[in-house]
Amino acid sequence: MNGKRNQVAVVTGASRGVGQGIALALGALGMTVYITGRRPEQSGSNLYGHALRGSLEQTSAAITAAGGRGIAVVCDHAEDRQVQALFARVQAECGHLDLLVSNAAFIHDQLLEPGPFWAKPLELVRILEMGLRSAYIASDYAAPLLLRSEQGLICFTSSFGAGCYMHGPAYGAQKAGCDKLAADIAIDFEGHGVAAVSLWLGPQLTERTRIAGEQHGEQYRAFLAEAETPQFNGRVIHALLNDPHLMRLSGQTLVTAEMAPSYGISEAGGRQPPSHRARLNDPRQQHPARVV
Repeated sequence: MNGKRNQVAVVTGASRGVGQGIALALGALGMTVYITGRRPEQSGSNLYGHALRGSLEQTSAAITAAGGRGIAVVCDHAEDRQVQALFARVQAECGHLDLLVSNAAFIHDQLLEPGPFWAKPLELVRILEMGLRSAYIASDYAAPLLLRSEQGLICFTSSFGAGCYMHGPAYGAQKAGCDKLAADIAIDFEGHGVAAVSLWLGPQLTERTRIAGEQHGEQYRAFLAEAETPQFNGRVIHALLNDPHLMRLSGQTLVTAEMAPSYGISEAGGRQPPSHRARLNDPRQQHPARVV
């Protein structure tokens, strides 16, 4: 950490899964972490008949137990006023923000099912509202607080699905949109000491993916055998935040598995998750032209 003052993070969509693991890793590294979700208690969500565990209250307590300070904030990211209130609270309690991890998303139970988009529920389009629109809104309200940081960072959790067909058009558009948000937000932050990056995470070891692997056969389970933990990605994000050369990376789409070795980060036992660039495409490069 920078050592001058406590670092503060907001991780959206952190009741469970990727957001939860990232938040826990940041807490273990001593950060104050505000986490958001639509309700404080367990939601009762399930996948293929299996209840998905985890809650805001449990996650915030685990962050504190790990050595950080976990603060649970009930926030529906489809409601702009609730997002505004979240960052007003951060301002009142901390006065600044160092890191925004924009992770809130809508994951439909049929996202992984085969078939064309028109054969699936139209509700899948909500990922564009919850995963893309909410990322813009959170960035807007976070910006004044990030400008007060010694070195600020916005991370969008994206995936290789931004560059190849993965889980259908709504999922791919949302991830590609996050990559473009990072590129353009970085331009607006130039000269202000705040960076924005989009992170292509590999397959994640979460309760949801474990259940999905049990349902979708050997190929999916083999893919998960080399997957990443969300905590691994949280450590990469923390390293990025404290990288003295962070601004050189601003605006880029980065593969976390490729960044980890340079920061000395690995999974338990020294396992290094692979990059899937060769199989699933390279991050798209932003053209240098600017029209203002």
